[in-house]
Amino acid sequence: MRIVVDRPRCEGHGLCEEAAPRLMHLDDDGELVLDREEIDEADAALANAAVRVCPVAALRIA
Repeated sequence: MRIVVDRPRCEGHGLCEEAAPRLMHLDDDGELVLDREEIDEADAALANAAVRVCPVAALRIA
């Protein structure tokens, strides 16, 4: 399982970072950086929470 970011859609709100700080963060330019694209079962709940809180639906789980 992995997190996929629709980069043109992402507006850098940072809600995903708040939901899953172990998996992603915003860089100094406000761009989303995935610390890990591949998600194991232990982090699945965090990844799903990040997807749910994105106000522009820029994240999905594949």
